[in-house]
Amino acid sequence: MLSSALRARQQAAVASGVGTRAIFAERANNAELWDVDGKRYIDFSAGIAVNNTGHRHPRVMEAVNKQAESFTHTCFHVAPYEGYVRLAERLNALVPTGAENRTMLVTTGAEAVENAVKIARAYTKRAAVVAFTGAFHGRTMLGMALTGKVNPYKKNFGPFPSDIFHAPFPNAFLGGSVDDAIGGLETLFAGDVDPERVAAFIVEPVQGEGGFNVAPPEFLKRLREIADRHGILVIADEIQAGIARTGKMFGIEHAGIHADLVTMAKGLAGGFPLSAVTGRAEVMEAAHPGGLGGTYAGNPISVAAANAVLDVIEEEGLIARAAEIGERIQSRLAAIAERQGMERIGDVRGLGAMVAFELVTDRSSKNASPELTNRIVAEAESRGLIILACGTRANVVRLLPPLTIEYEVLDEALDILEASIEAAFSAVAN
Repeated sequence: MLSSALRARQQAAVASGVGTRAIFAERANNAELWDVDGKRYIDFSAGIAVNNTGHRHPRVMEAVNKQAESFTHTCFHVAPYEGYVRLAERLNALVPTGAENRTMLVTTGAEAVENAVKIARAYTKRAAVVAFTGAFHGRTMLGMALTGKVNPYKKNFGPFPSDIFHAPFPNAFLGGSVDDAIGGLETLFAGDVDPERVAAFIVEPVQGEGGFNVAPPEFLKRLREIADRHGILVIADEIQAGIARTGKMFGIEHAGIHADLVTMAKGLAGGFPLSAVTGRAEVMEAAHPGGLGGTYAGNPISVAAANAVLDVIEEEGLIARAAEIGERIQSRLAAIAERQGMERIGDVRGLGAMVAFELVTDRSSKNASPELTNRIVAEAESRGLIILACGTRANVVRLLPPLTIEYEVLDEALDILEASIEAAFSAVAN
C-alpha cells in the first residue's frame, strides 16, 4: 500500500516529535477526504477547525487562483495591498469589543496570541498575564507558558517566560463551579500576583485542547467585571471557537460581553495560513510603528481566501447552520449516552458545531478513560471517519465537521460514530 511506503519514508525523514496519524491525504472535497490508497473518509476534524467552509470551497479556490495571477507576496510592510485593508475593515466591523477597532494580520494562531500579549503590555504598561487551567494558546515559548496542559505541549521544553499565571477554569462535569473559579482567581491575586501588575486575562470561550469545556456566561461576565475593576484587558482567544464554529461568529458572543482584544486563526482563511488580532483602537494603537508584523504576515493569497470565507459564511448562512449541525450531533450523542451499557459516556457538551463527549470508567467516580477514548478514535478511523481526542486527561472525543457538510454525509458520519462507540465499548467489556 502507498500509505505504508509513505509511513516508512516519513519515519526516516521527519522528526518523530511531529506527531501524526497514518492517513496520507491525496485529495479532499468539502467534508470528504481520500487517502493515497483510495480509502474515503468523512472528515470530522476539519484540519482541527480550519476548514469551517470545507475542503476547497469553490469560492475560496476562485479567490486564491485570482490572487495568484496578480501576485503572491510583496511583504505588506514593503508594498501593501487592498485585500489586507479590506479584510481588516471587515474584521473591525465583526469583532465584539463595543468600540472602534483596528486589526493586524499575521500567519499562525501562536503569532496572534503573542502579538495580543505584546499589545496588551504596551497599552497597560504592565507585564503579568493570567491564563487558565486547561488552556491551549500555542507551541511557541510564550504560547506554551500560557498553555495549561503539560503533555505533550510543555513536557521537557522549559523554562518558560516569567510573569505568566494560571487560574482555575470552571468545569461543571468535574465539580468546578464558577464560584470556585473566581475564588481561585482571587486567591491568585492574594498570594501570587498583584492585580495591578496584570496586563490581561487570556481566555478561550470554549477550550479546545483542554476538552471543549464551555466557559459559562456567568464566568465570563464576572471575569469582565474583575478586569474592569483592576484595569486589566480581556483577550478572547477565538482561534478554535471563532469564525462561525459555535453558532455565533465568535464564541464570546454567547456570554454577551465585550473583549478588548480577539485572536483569530484556523477557520479564518479556509485552509490557508492566516491569523489576526482585532481590538479596541486605543489598545491596538499602543504599539509603536514597526513593532508589529512579520515577513509573511497577511500573505495576499491567504487574505484573498479569508475575504472569500467571510462571503461564504454570510451568503450560505453558516452561523445558523453551525447551530443546526451541533444540535443534530448533540441529540444523537445524548441518545447514545442514555442507552443501557453506555454509562462510560460521562458527558456530552459543546456550542454549535464544536461538540465533544468525555469517556470515564464510570459516572460516579468520573475517572478518565483515555484507553477507551483512543479505541473509539481508532475504530472510527478504520470505518472511514476522522475524529480527534483532546482534554487534559486525554479522555475526550471532539467533533469538528465542516459547517458546509451535506446533511446526508453528516448522518452517515454519525452512524459510523455510533458503530465505533459500540464496537469500542464491546471490546473493553470483553
